[in-house]
Amino acid sequence: MTSVHPVRERVPVQVLGGPTVLFEYGGSRFLTDPTFDDPGDYVVPGGSLTKTAPSRVAPADLGRVDVVLLSHDEHPDNLDTSGRALLARVPLTLTTTGGGQRLGKGARGLADWESIVLDRPGGGTITVTAVPAIHGPGPREEVEPVTGQVVGFVLTGADLPTVYVSGDNASLQAVQDIAGRFGPVDTAILFAGAPRFSVLFDGVPIVLDSAQAAEAARILGARRVVPVHHEGWAHFSEGRDDLVAAFTAAGLGARLDLDGSGLR
Repeated sequence: MTSVHPVRERVPVQVLGGPTVLFEYGGSRFLTDPTFDDPGDYVVPGGSLTKTAPSRVAPADLGRVDVVLLSHDEHPDNLDTSGRALLARVPLTLTTTGGGQRLGKGARGLADWESIVLDRPGGGTITVTAVPAIHGPGPREEVEPVTGQVVGFVLTGADLPTVYVSGDNASLQAVQDIAGRFGPVDTAILFAGAPRFSVLFDGVPIVLDSAQAAEAARILGARRVVPVHHEGWAHFSEGRDDLVAAFTAAGLGARLDLDGSGLR
């Protein structure tokens, strides 16, 4: 078990919209699920997804990005056209095993619990471990044929706080397994929003709803939770107000950091 690190070691996080955040860790800059395309309709098998709000930052304004943590490459609300173009100028993209094969140069797929050790700019290392994520309700063998393979990430390092990036995960059992290996965590970047589709799983959310996100925070022992992927797309059924209500009801309202701490 790792220990929860004090507030003074807070990881700077910039929430950019949708699933996309930029955070600094151990001197390196990590970007999650890059999505920068304009609002509009995006075709997916069996229908379309509607983006309702632009990203808060253009790719050209991001500055240096050392690593992309990509939960999955198959859905446009997690990797869009602008995001794919960005990958070409980022040294390393970590993603699913299937995504690593599809994306080619610069991408590395990681299986559950597989780790990669990265050098820190000022010396020392960062370990990024791929952790389970299931993009829908039910066991992986039933969900993945419908919504595809997804991965989350845990970042650790000597004298660094533990950071968890959930990806599009709907499984609290996966969270329990992750907490058993890495909890308590300092910062949990939780994908939420309770996205629902009537044609999938009888309309049950395919990512955590707000109450589940609060429970995930409790399971992880997370000191701080930055919720993402709950705004900017029409298929989200719960947003900011729902998250605040759920975390408050669970007695965890003080842990909720809706906008991150910026890059100050």
